[in-house]
Amino acid sequence: MEILLKDDGTKGFAMSREDDKRVGMMTYSIAGKNLIIIDHTDVDPEFNGKGVGKQMLYKIVEMAREKNIKIVPLCPFAASIFRKSDDIRDVLK
Repeated sequence: MEILLKDDGTKGFAMSREDDKRVGMMTYSIAGKNLIIIDHTDVDPEFNGKGVGKQMLYKIVEMAREKNIKIVPLCPFAASIFRKSDDIRDVLK
């Protein structure tokens, strides 16, 4: 599975692809140079329960660490992963 990150300066996303098919997307808004807001997660029902959403979140967390920015998880899925995972709370706003 491949996870791509892309942003245009105001919004961004992590997209998960497998065999050239999009299987998931997690979107975020850029709320300043030090803050992003994760607002939505969508995973193809065929891939539910396979860790696609968590992999996309961890890719965004990796980017946040590199850029020294914080994350506000408005998306219920992302918020639940932050509650369950101590290892990523360093980027939580």
